[in-house]
Amino acid sequence: MSELVKEFNDYRSKMNDKILADNNKIIKRIFNLDTNAFAAGALDVKTKELLGLVASTVLRCDDCIKYHLEASYKAGVPKEQVVETLGIATLIGGTIVIPHLRRAYEYWDALETQS
Repeated sequence: MSELVKEFNDYRSKMNDKILADNNKIIKRIFNLDTNAFAAGALDVKTKELLGLVASTVLRCDDCIKYHLEASYKAGVPKEQVVETLGIATLIGGTIVIPHLRRAYEYWDALETQS
């Protein structure tokens, strides 16, 4: 696994465990809602993940971008669709999202090159 991908996943997992261990009902419900919102429904998982990627890019959340890139990768979204999605996000978000676009490309490359 790419070191970039491993570091992100290890940190995310460790901190999610720590957060959920506090047993805060509101936080647990938000986590649950997030998980369920991206399940297949009227929209398939791939579409929902690409929508999440657009929103995350426009909002400039690097962790969210990585999460949705990895979920898209695991769902079988081809690079061409990811690139087109990031293009829409950059159009909507403006040039201020370009640094996030760079990191998104770097993370996607790491996903593609992991063993």
